[in-house]
Amino acid sequence: MTLTLTRTHWFSIAAVVLALLFAGAATVASAGGGRSGGHGGGAGTPAAPAADSADAGFARDMAVHHQQAVEMSFIVRDRTADEEVRRLAYDIANTQANQRGMLLGWLDLWGLPKVDSGAAPMAWMDRGHGKDGHGDGGHGGDAPGNGGGGDAPGNGDGDGDNQDAGGATASPGGGQPGTGALMPGMATRSELDLLAQADGRAAEVLFLQLMTDHHKGGVAMADGCAELCTVPQEKALAQGMVDAQQSEIGLMADLLEKRGAAPRA
Repeated sequence: MTLTLTRTHWFSIAAVVLALLFAGAATVASAGGGRSGGHGGGAGTPAAPAADSADAGFARDMAVHHQQAVEMSFIVRDRTADEEVRRLAYDIANTQANQRGMLLGWLDLWGLPKVDSGAAPMAWMDRGHGKDGHGDGGHGGDAPGNGGGGDAPGNGDGDGDNQDAGGATASPGGGQPGTGALMPGMATRSELDLLAQADGRAAEVLFLQLMTDHHKGGVAMADGCAELCTVPQEKALAQGMVDAQQSEIGLMADLLEKRGAAPRA
């Protein structure tokens, strides 16, 4: 029974991943709208999204979010010999690295910066929902898995170690270059350090728990883009992320149950 369920999940996820990759390859060029200058166009060509638009904000934030998922996947690959977890980690790393490249490529096509140091993460979602987008963490404080502070590793600013006062490990929360604010579902640096030090079942359980939180945050972000973004190709990619990551959340719950564990509350 368990083996059949696991195989069913893998076939479903593989189909979604392949669909995303083929759709992405076919639409990257069209997302640029044939523009020569990035912000204008000829007759009948839509203008590029504004720098503070949901389209640009989602592309920037999700590129950072995906970067950490790839990092966690590479960490666990070296901390366990379990084929199910290693296969899941490979699929996540491959899919999210490809999607990250698409998001950054669109920003290039639109002639927009890849980093907006003056905007809090998720400010694009707050603006889209009628908020001012200038809070102490944007939308991040309300998203699943948030709570800790500091900046996620690999973002280039080198600030902080993402620990609570007294050295206790913070709950999930990540960072964005130049803001120090929270990103939904991202692991703290101390949690990534724990993952890098764990082995075997302990590494598998922690990875699955951290990645479940990470996916929940990613689903919330992608849902926001599916609602608020205006570029059809980006909206389609965001909805594909929602579908694929929700399926993987279910798979990870099954893998945790097999290890006598559960997702974190």
